[in-house]
Amino acid sequence: MPCQCGLARTDFPALQMTALAGRVPGSEVLVLPDLGLSVSIHGAEQRLQTHQRQSVASRPGSRRRLPVVRHSSLPPGRRTIKMEASSSGITNGKNKVFHAEGGVDLQGYQLDMQRLSDGPRNDVDFSEILNAIQEMAKDVNILFDELEAVNSPCKDDDSLLHPGNLTSTSDDASRLDAGGEMVREKNKLNGLYFRDGKCRIDYILVYRKSSPQTEKREVFERNIRAEGLQMEKESSLINSDIIFVKLHAPWEVLGRYAEQMNVRMPFRIDKQISRFRRWLPKKPMRLDKETLPDLEENDCYTAPFSQQRIHHFIIHNKDTFFNNATRSRIVHHILQRIKYEEGKNKIGLNRLLTNGSYEAAFPLHEGSYRSKNSIRTHGAVNHRHLLYECWASWGVWYKYQPLDLVRRYFGEKIGLYFAWLGWYTGMLFPAAFIGLFVFLYGVTTLDHCQVSKEVCRATGIIMCPVCDKYCPFMRLSDSCVYAKVTHLFDNGATVFFAVFMAVWATVFLEFWKRRRAVIAYDWDLIDWEEEEEEIRPQFEAKYSKKERMNPISGKPEPYQAFADKCSRLIVSASGIFFMICVVIAAVFGIVIYRVVTVSTFAAFKWALIRNNSQVATTGTAVCINFCIIMLLNVLYEKVALLLTNLEQPRTESEWENSFTLKMFLFQFVNLNSSTFYIAFFLGRFTGHPGAYLRLINRWRLEECHPSGCLIDLCMQMGIIMVLKQTWNNFMELGYPLIQNWWTRRKVRQEHGPERKINFPQWEKDYNLQPMNAYGLFDEYLEMILQFGFTTIFVAAFPLAPLLALLNNIIEIRLDAYKFVTQWRRPLASRAKDIGIWYGILEGIGILSVITNAFVIAITSDFIPRLVYAYKYGPCAGQGEAGQKCMVGYVNASLSVFRISDFENRSEPESDGSEFSGTPLKYCRYRDYRDSPHALVPYGYTLQFWHVLAARLAFIIVFEHLVFCIKHLISYLIPDLPKDLRDRMRREKYLIQEMMYEAELERLQRERKERKKNGKAHHNEWP
Repeated sequence: MPCQCGLARTDFPALQMTALAGRVPGSEVLVLPDLGLSVSIHGAEQRLQTHQRQSVASRPGSRRRLPVVRHSSLPPGRRTIKMEASSSGITNGKNKVFHAEGGVDLQGYQLDMQRLSDGPRNDVDFSEILNAIQEMAKDVNILFDELEAVNSPCKDDDSLLHPGNLTSTSDDASRLDAGGEMVREKNKLNGLYFRDGKCRIDYILVYRKSSPQTEKREVFERNIRAEGLQMEKESSLINSDIIFVKLHAPWEVLGRYAEQMNVRMPFRIDKQISRFRRWLPKKPMRLDKETLPDLEENDCYTAPFSQQRIHHFIIHNKDTFFNNATRSRIVHHILQRIKYEEGKNKIGLNRLLTNGSYEAAFPLHEGSYRSKNSIRTHGAVNHRHLLYECWASWGVWYKYQPLDLVRRYFGEKIGLYFAWLGWYTGMLFPAAFIGLFVFLYGVTTLDHCQVSKEVCRATGIIMCPVCDKYCPFMRLSDSCVYAKVTHLFDNGATVFFAVFMAVWATVFLEFWKRRRAVIAYDWDLIDWEEEEEEIRPQFEAKYSKKERMNPISGKPEPYQAFADKCSRLIVSASGIFFMICVVIAAVFGIVIYRVVTVSTFAAFKWALIRNNSQVATTGTAVCINFCIIMLLNVLYEKVALLLTNLEQPRTESEWENSFTLKMFLFQFVNLNSSTFYIAFFLGRFTGHPGAYLRLINRWRLEECHPSGCLIDLCMQMGIIMVLKQTWNNFMELGYPLIQNWWTRRKVRQEHGPERKINFPQWEKDYNLQPMNAYGLFDEYLEMILQFGFTTIFVAAFPLAPLLALLNNIIEIRLDAYKFVTQWRRPLASRAKDIGIWYGILEGIGILSVITNAFVIAITSDFIPRLVYAYKYGPCAGQGEAGQKCMVGYVNASLSVFRISDFENRSEPESDGSEFSGTPLKYCRYRDYRDSPHALVPYGYTLQFWHVLAARLAFIIVFEHLVFCIKHLISYLIPDLPKDLRDRMRREKYLIQEMMYEAELERLQRERKERKKNGKAHHNEWP
C-alpha cells in the first residue's frame, strides 16, 4: 500500500498518549509538546495528513533521510515507495509522488499527524519526531532512506563542490548526523543561511525603516509568506535604518514554480555525446579539470521539470537539485507576480523598487572569492572562488573561459555575452596576424619602394605652402619620413587585406551563429521561448483609459493608438536628426580648429612645432575631438533616455531595443564622424593655389600632407582607438574599485577596521556596486564600436585588429574581475542570443565593404599608381606594374603653379630665396592640372579623368565582388553544425524511447496491482 505523508506544526502544552477506542481499533495518539505535533498510529493503512493556513509554508525537507515506518512483523524486501504529500495553500491540492529504491511497502499501520492549534510556528526536526516515536511506540521501527536516482552526477548538481564548501552535502547519513550541529553553526556565521543554519538565502530585499511606503511593503511581505516563501529580517551593522529581508524558497515552492516556468532539469545521461567536444586542444589553453574537478560538465539530457514525473529526474539532494542561480530566478519570478496593493496593476517587485518601497534587491554571492588555502590542494570554497581562480585571475589570461560555470553562476544572458566576446576575440587572431603581416610587408619592402625613394631624393622640388602667409615653402624631400610611414600602411597588400577583412566579418558572423546554436543546445535554450512580457508601468499609466484584448493572453490591456504612436516616432526621429546635426557641428568646429591652428603652428617659435605644423595640428585636433566625443556621450545618453521614454514602448524589451538603437547611432556617428571627414573630405575640395575654396569666405580649407592624407587617417584611428579603450577600461574597473574602496574607508572610520571581518554576506554584497541599470548595454556597445573600428577603416590602419585583440584579452579578464569581485551578483536571466546587437553587427559588416572600397579608391594612392603604371609610366602598354614601372610617378602626380598668381591674402611672407638664393618663380602641388602656360591654365588633365574613372570602376567591382563572396559564404555555411543536428535527433529519439518505456512500466505495474487486489479487467491494454 502507498504511504501518504505530510507535515504540520503546532504548539501544545503537554505530552499525552491516549487510546482513542471510538475511532479505529488499535489506534494511539502521540502528542509532542516541543514540536507541537499530534501523531496518531492506526493499524489499517499509512497516511500522514497536514492541515495548515494558506499563508503558512511548510519547511523544506531535512537533510536527514526521510522516515519510513515499518512494522516489526513485515518481511524485509526491496519495493517501490510511493509518497504523496498534500498541503493546503502550498500545492493547491496537487499530490507529489516520489519513488525510491531500497524501501519496503508499509502495511499494517496508519500514521496521522494533525495540527492541534494555531500557535506560533516552530521548526520541525525529523530527528526529534522520530526519537519521540521510538521511545513511546516500541513496535515501530524507524528507518532512514533517501530519495535518490540511480544515475551518475550531472552538471546541474552543486554537490560536486569541495567538501569544505558549506553548500555541499554528504551521502553518509551517520556522518551528517555527527557533524550536523557544526555545519549549522558554520552556516550561521557565513551569512548564506537563516539563523537556524538550515535554510539557504535565495534572495535579499533591502529597505529603510524611514521609508514612507510601509503599508505597501507590509502587504507585499504578507503575500510573500502566503506564496510559501520563508522570510527573515536583519538590521544592518552599519546603519540601523537599513533592514535586510532574507527569502528562502522551500522544495515545494521550487518544484511548483519550476514546473510553471518550464525549468529544464537533468533526467538522463548518455556519455556517447561527449566525443563532440574533443576537438579542442588539451593544453595549454584548456583548464586543468583533473586539478579542478568542479569545472567538469557532464553531458546530461534535460526536460522541463514535472512533479508527476519526478522519478525520471536525477535528484541526489533536494537542497542542491536546483542550483543557486535557478533558485534565485524562481524567487524573482514569484516576487514579480505578488501584489502589494489592491488594483489590477499593483503588482511586482520592480514597481516597489521604482517607488522607493525597497532600496535594492539582489541574490547573494556564494561567499568570499578568496581563500587562505590553495585551490589546487584544498579545492574551491565555492563557485565564486572557483570563478575567481580559473576565470577572473590574470594568471589564466591565455586559457579558455569556463563558460558552463559562468552560465551556472550568472545565468545564460551573461554567459552568452562572454561566449560572444570570447568567440570575437578568438576570431581576431587570424585578422590580427594578417594585419601584422601587411604591416611587416610594408616594412620589408620599404627600401624597394620607388615612390618613397623619389620623395626622399626630390631635393629640387619645392612645394607650395599649405596655409596662408605664415606657412613657408618646403622641399618635397622634407616629407621623406611621412612617405615611408605611409608605405607601411598603404602598400600592395592593402587591397588584399581589405577584401580579407570584409570576408572575415561575414565568416565571423556565420560561424558565430553555429557557435550560438551549439551553446543554445548545451544550455537548453533551443526550445526556450521568452514569456509574455509584462507591460511597462509608464505605458499602463499613460494609456490605461483605452484598452483592447491581448491576442495571446486574451486579457484586456492598455492600447496605444496608431496616430499617437506615429506622432511620437516622428518627434523621436526629429530629435535623432537634431543630435546628428550637433555631431556635424562639432566636426565643423574641429575643421575650423585645424584650419586656424595650422597657420598658428607654422608661425610658432619652436622649430620642432614649426617644421611639423601639420602633424601637430592633426594630433591636437584628435585629442580635442576625443574630449568632445566623451562629453557628447554623456549628453547623448540623456537625450536617448528622453526620446525613448517619449516613444512610450509597450514592454521592457521594446524599450531596451529602442534605447540601444539610439545610443548606438549617436555614439557611432559621434565616434566616426571626424574619421569620415579625414578619410573622404580632407584635401578633396580645397581648390588650387590662386583659387582656394574657403569657409565663410575667410578660412582656407586644409590640405593633405605632401605624402597624402592616409597618414592623417592613421593618426586619427590610432589615437582614438587607444584612448577610447583605455578610458573604457578605467571606467569599467577603476571607477567601481574607487567607489568600493571609499565605502570600505568610511566603514573603517566609523566602526573600526575589525568590523568588516564580521559582516555577513548580505552586508558585504550590499556594499558592492549594483550592476549597470542598462544591464550589458555598455559592455556590448564598447565591443560593437570596436568592431566598427576594426572593420570599417581597416584598409587605412591594418594594425586595428591587433590592437583590438590585445584590448579584448584584457577586457575579458577585467569584465570577469568586475562581475566576480566588484559588482553585486546579477539576477540569472535567460536569453537565446545577443539580441539586436547581431543585426547591428551585420549592418557594420555591410558598411565596412563600402567604406573600405572608398578608402582604397579615394584616400590611398593605390589607384593613381595603378593608372600611372599601366598608362603613363615606363611600362605603359606592357601589362606590367612592378616598381620599375613607377619611375617618375612623383613628378607626374605634381602640378606646377606660378607664384605670381597667388592671391594677396594667400601670398607667403617668404619668397623662397633660401632654397636657391633667388626668389622662386614656381612651386609644385598635388593635383592633376595643366601648367599656367596652357590654353586653359590650371585645368584638369586627361590623367585626372583616367584616375577618376578607375576609382569609380574599382569601387563598383570591389563592392560587387566582395558582396558576392559574402553571400556565397553565408549560403555555404549552415547555421547548425552536422554533429549538432545528429545530437538533437538522438536526444529526441532517446526521450521518446524513455517515455515509452516509463509509460509501459507504469501500465504494467498498475495491471499487477489490479490483479493483486482482484480488480483485473478483461478489456484493458496492454
